[in-house]
Amino acid sequence: MYPMSAVNAGPFWSNGPSPGAFYNFPGFQAGNGAVSARSETPGEYGTQRSYTPVTTGTSVVGLKFANGVVIAADKLVSYGSLARFHDVDRVYKINDKTIIGIGGDFADFQYIKRHIDQKVVDDMCLADKNELKPKSLYNWLTRVMYNRRCDFKPLYLDIVVGGMQDGEPFLGHVNLRGRAYTSNVVATGYGTHLALPLLREYSENPTAYAGLDKQKASELTKSVMEVLWYRDCRSDPKYSQAICTTDGVQVDANCFVKQNWNLATMIKGY
Repeated sequence: MYPMSAVNAGPFWSNGPSPGAFYNFPGFQAGNGAVSARSETPGEYGTQRSYTPVTTGTSVVGLKFANGVVIAADKLVSYGSLARFHDVDRVYKINDKTIIGIGGDFADFQYIKRHIDQKVVDDMCLADKNELKPKSLYNWLTRVMYNRRCDFKPLYLDIVVGGMQDGEPFLGHVNLRGRAYTSNVVATGYGTHLALPLLREYSENPTAYAGLDKQKASELTKSVMEVLWYRDCRSDPKYSQAICTTDGVQVDANCFVKQNWNLATMIKGY
């Protein structure tokens, strides 16, 4: 090998980095007010991070019924405003007691999902008959999300956690700021405005809610997903649904809403 001093750099490499250093692109160099692509060193305006999620999922809905929980979300992940990925599951089974649904930045969810999966693997390796329970996962996520928010590195997620614990159904919601609450009905995104009023007709009516079984809860969820498909331009007619009861978790990844566009003929100018 020839020593570096003996190598005559050609015109393509004449402005390249010295051996062992990184290339500083024009207009993006550390020390001139910007931040290096490989550095966390604050520039003139502090450390810059992205605050614009790119690949995102829309609404997630959750509902508690007499002896279980159902969570549903459509299978569309949008690239900006482009309906790009049409077959992505956003509802998952964690174990036989816990299910989860996510809205928001899908890349952030892939990051946090790896840590959740590792917690499940750790439980399996211990073989002490203890599993990750829904309340434990819910509390852990509130701490993770709030910690990331305090570090100004939030995970852009709306997470719905459900499951069965001590024979009772559990349903909770955690957002990107670590704000969390539990309720009989939960919705994220556009579903906060469209789905919650429909779900609360049952959850706030003691008579109707007492008679809400697995089949009726599934039918109610389907009607809610139909409304979201009609009204939310980031939604899709194909959706995933997970139901957790004392018998375990059932995930259906091939649900479709029943579409009816006859109303279009009544619109003036059709």
